[in-house]
Amino acid sequence: MLSLDDKMNFQNTKNDILTVGELLIDMISADYDDNFECNSYNRFFGGSPSNIAMNVKNLGINSLVASAVGKDGQGRFLLNHLQKAEISTECVQEVDYATSMVVVTKSQSSPIPIFYREADYHLDYTSNLEQALADSKIVHFSCWPISRMPVRGTIEKVLVEARKNEVIIGFDPNFHPMIWEKDEDGKEYVKSMISKVDIVKPSEDDAERLFGPDIPENQIQKFLNLGAKLVIMTLGKDGAIVSNGNETIKLETLATEVVDTTGAGDAFWSGFYAAIVKGYTIRESLHLGLAVSAHKLKFTGAVTDLPKLEDIKETYGL
Repeated sequence: MLSLDDKMNFQNTKNDILTVGELLIDMISADYDDNFECNSYNRFFGGSPSNIAMNVKNLGINSLVASAVGKDGQGRFLLNHLQKAEISTECVQEVDYATSMVVVTKSQSSPIPIFYREADYHLDYTSNLEQALADSKIVHFSCWPISRMPVRGTIEKVLVEARKNEVIIGFDPNFHPMIWEKDEDGKEYVKSMISKVDIVKPSEDDAERLFGPDIPENQIQKFLNLGAKLVIMTLGKDGAIVSNGNETIKLETLATEVVDTTGAGDAFWSGFYAAIVKGYTIRESLHLGLAVSAHKLKFTGAVTDLPKLEDIKETYGL
């Protein structure tokens, strides 16, 4: 069990967090538009795990991205962003498929995505990836890479090696039926992953897609019943509810201005990860995750130029 008032113990490694999964283009409508009637879209760096790697670098810890992009202009755009952020691209593989893309509406509630996938699910398990994993304190992944082969096999190998190396495993169970093959029961596969990780952070929408409608307390219990050690459920404007199976707490949102919700969950992960690496307790790190998310909500796009974690802590009086 992960006690909320404890600090997490990490291996002494040169890298703090390795994110494994999608690196892709976010095309976000210029105007608020739930019906995809807007004719103007802007290009942003995207992919949930990669967003987290970019964010935590700004917040003051080290990160690496393991992903696959196409040998095309969009792939080069993404690689350039990583390089400008001084994040090594040694684990980003360039493959003979088009760089993946998500088209999404700018939103003040839940953004509506359309998925175009190619390169992202062709990430191989390589010696570079294995070494990066051994050199990291935390490994993070989402539902994207486990929803398709061959990258699913890569993730399965990552989890085995992470356990051998005592690497903390974070999983975003952001199940969406549109990213899975039509003849596969993606829900059951996602549920099977819960016992293999340390921390899960579903949103209310994620939980409803996996289990059906229910109150947050019951949804949390379903994740715990599947073997989760720490469950963080983000509730949008209502904050978050967190449980380790022994203690359950509710946290109020710190957001005062909402321009675009794209990447708000990634920002929470980023603040939480940066805080636990920097030596804050889990309880303190949860508040800092909400503070980073509140800061991100003021800007359009999944990634913004975040200040250092200590500056955000001061801004929100934590």
